Amino acid sequence: MKHYSLISNSIKCALLTAAATASSTVFAQEEQIAKKIERVEVTGSRILREGAIAPAPVTVITGDQLVNSGAVNIGEALNNLPALGSTYSMANSGRFIGTAGLNILDLRNMGTDRTLVLVNGKRHVSSSAGSQSVDTNTIPSVWIERVEIITGGASAVYGADAVTGVVNFILKDNIEGMDFSVTRGFADLNSYNNKKATFSYGSNFDNDRGNAAFAIEYSGQDSLNALDHPWTSTSFSNLPNQAQTDENKNSADFPDDILTPNAGYFAINDAGVYALEDPTKYINSFNPDSSARNLYVGNNADLYSCANCDFFNLGQFEEIQPEFERYNVNFKVNYDVTDDLNVYFDAKYVNSQGESIGQPAFFFFDSDNSIKIDNPYLDPSIKARMKEEGVDSIMVNRMMSDLGRRVENNTRETTRFVTGLKGTVFEDWELDTSVVYGQTDLERENGANMILANYFNALDAVEDADGNVVCRSAAAQADGCVPVNIMGFGAPSQQAIDYINTVSVGTSTIKQTVVSGSLANGAIFELPAGYVGVAFGAEYRKEESETKEPDNAEGTFFNALGEDKGSFNVREVFFEASMPILTDLPLIQDLVFDTAVRHADYSTIGDATSWKLGLDWTVNDELRVRVTQSAALRAPNIGEVFGAPSQTFYTVDDPCRAENIANLSNAATRTANCAALGVASDFNSGYDSASLDGLTSGNRDVKGEESTSTTVGIVYQPEFLDNAVLTIDYWEIDLEDAIDTISAQDILDRCVDSTTGINNQYCNLITRDTNSEISLIQNSVLNVAGQKASGVDFELGYDFDALEGSFKTRLVGTYLIERKDFPFQDDPSSYIEYAGTTGEAKWQTNLSVSYVMDNFFSTVETRFLSEVDFYTNVELASNSNPSNQMSYGKYFITDMTVGYNFDSGLGVKVGVDNLFNRKLPYGSRGTSAGSASYDNIGRFGYINLSYSL
Repeated sequence: MKHYSLISNSIKCALLTAAATASSTVFAQEEQIAKKIERVEVTGSRILREGAIAPAPVTVITGDQLVNSGAVNIGEALNNLPALGSTYSMANSGRFIGTAGLNILDLRNMGTDRTLVLVNGKRHVSSSAGSQSVDTNTIPSVWIERVEIITGGASAVYGADAVTGVVNFILKDNIEGMDFSVTRGFADLNSYNNKKATFSYGSNFDNDRGNAAFAIEYSGQDSLNALDHPWTSTSFSNLPNQAQTDENKNSADFPDDILTPNAGYFAINDAGVYALEDPTKYINSFNPDSSARNLYVGNNADLYSCANCDFFNLGQFEEIQPEFERYNVNFKVNYDVTDDLNVYFDAKYVNSQGESIGQPAFFFFDSDNSIKIDNPYLDPSIKARMKEEGVDSIMVNRMMSDLGRRVENNTRETTRFVTGLKGTVFEDWELDTSVVYGQTDLERENGANMILANYFNALDAVEDADGNVVCRSAAAQADGCVPVNIMGFGAPSQQAIDYINTVSVGTSTIKQTVVSGSLANGAIFELPAGYVGVAFGAEYRKEESETKEPDNAEGTFFNALGEDKGSFNVREVFFEASMPILTDLPLIQDLVFDTAVRHADYSTIGDATSWKLGLDWTVNDELRVRVTQSAALRAPNIGEVFGAPSQTFYTVDDPCRAENIANLSNAATRTANCAALGVASDFNSGYDSASLDGLTSGNRDVKGEESTSTTVGIVYQPEFLDNAVLTIDYWEIDLEDAIDTISAQDILDRCVDSTTGINNQYCNLITRDTNSEISLIQNSVLNVAGQKASGVDFELGYDFDALEGSFKTRLVGTYLIERKDFPFQDDPSSYIEYAGTTGEAKWQTNLSVSYVMDNFFSTVETRFLSEVDFYTNVELASNSNPSNQMSYGKYFITDMTVGYNFDSGLGVKVGVDNLFNRKLPYGSRGTSAGSASYDNIGRFGYINLSYSL
């Protein structure tokens, strides 16, 4: 390379700023003031590059910065970066079955399956059955040197799944000496606390030809219930705006609902609620002794909820932080078999345990949950009222809290082995061959799982001839039925609870095998403008996943899940080249063309090809321009192809109900199709006010997704200001044939709104019973959707000496221009715009200022989120003023650490997360996919003690 000024400046900046989040540069080392430039491999390319020149925007965060917070999981720290969504964090990972405790990364909020996670450039076994999602808890934080994040399609270099980008965890090569640390943290406003301990030891052997090391980590945190935190203990409910009239209902000043504190459901509680004298008023409940109690609903209520009344706070069933523990054991060894070749072997074992405690079983307007008039537990006064009203049973809405909250314990065991040979062959070719095998075993234990048949047998209690309370069914009695009293909290006996509940245990096994080899040469031959670099290789990969569901889960309150079993393999070849085109011309100091192509043969979808093109234009010593265009692929994962039908529930409006047809301006097509389905014109059953049964499954015919990514950016390093760098990168990702399920409502609507009649794929997914009511909706993944996202990433870094020490400053941010979701890609005019909504703020920035003076160090970091809307464009199009609470305001949160490293090797660090105790947005608990962007713990202090030898 003929020009060292830009390279040298880049290296100095990267070193002086510790590459906190350097989207313009990646790590390099300057030796003897650029007399020798080390060639390094960077994420996004297999070709070794000189200095700090990266072919595409790469964001870098160091291992030290990852652990520079009170969070004991590195995924929590990464989720704070603007490019990553908070789809799976500690606060919200328990939203789905089997996911409690997972930290899964989601670049650009376009789906976790579209983010490829690598460790040292190699694939890692999944942590979630049927998917390719990697839990960051399986990665040893004590050995992380840095994390490199590249935006946009990188499938041409790394293979499938890199649709939105790659997150590559680079681990330290050689470990020498001993490092020990322990961290303990406590919240200021509640009982939440966490802890972490790490130990690492490594040493060279055989005259420094080899190095061996091992590391042990433990981390854990306690659960935190919403009622145990003053920010989340208040119950909120959207209640009708009593000031709204027919005249002002379309005015923004008179929204439909008012988000009201100290409000919630009165029509259900854990004692039981029923209607009697007035069948529309659920204002009757029970005392603990089963006697009658009237509920006070106040003067601000709708049919089911009220404020400042006898409401039931469902927050008691919400854990805003789960209980979690992780054990991580790692071993690595490498040895120089020759001066140019190194053989290596890595092994790990990770045990992680996450607990999700949810709601108990419940019954809400379920006529099966009724108390008959001859039930001996029924209070005489209530029985008398029933006789007066001429009813022989009462339907009871009830949270079965006294039968136990449903608890899910997930235990994951991950083992992974990597062995390979790397080094220089044929004088100047870089070889890297490896074999990777990984396996994850998941045990999911679901406790307090209600056996519905047992419960209903126990509920139907009578008095026998001897005056004993027994189950009505003789067969149930013979099977050990124990009658249950649900009238009043605490009424069920322990014997009845034991008869009704069971524990269900499901297991999953995920396996991955990867064999790969590559050769690279950064200077295969010289052109007038410089050296041409190439890389090529081949890879074989096999993915396997099998889930076994418990036999006793069927007929319980727990969803009946299908047993997924499947596998696929892929054979790939790839090629990459970097070619200098021009040099030493006016306004063109260097112009380099980059290209890559990858061909894959999948056992599931057949042939697929990905490619990348790029230009790297160095204008002068201060300014550099880079452009990339790429096509990426995501093959369907095992669950999307082989997923067995699993039970789910849908909330929909039956489009064939008379009142729904009457709301249409042109109802002719729907009327005709509903009639063809056998639905009467006056059909208007309100059955769809309750959830309907559904089945979801994979699809053997599903194809791969394809994305096109474009990035255009500049790197500016002014000569008038040493150690300053500015990068600005525009990015755009277009996703086609996105694998997705159709919403249940869309299935129903498209069935009866088809102009070609009812012989369509959507009507085939719907089953109606003899009463014309929908009894089942089937759903499977299809290549029907699309996504488009674009934005601007920017970074400003400036390092300087002052106050007898050195400062490092860095501002990293993203402006999100658009994040469109097309439910049906064949209709580009119909889309959901998520940019600027909860979890996808238009502006996100991280500002870091660190100061070092001798052994003393300190860091202050502030994260900013702009105001976000609750409702998307589609929701607002149908109702422009749904609530008085339409958005979350601007959000700032600041963390701070101070520490001192003694010459003896002892280090002390004290930190405070959320230094100024920034509250959650009004009405939020911070546990949804979007609201998890906001801290729900509050001010959190921790201390870290370390010792290095």
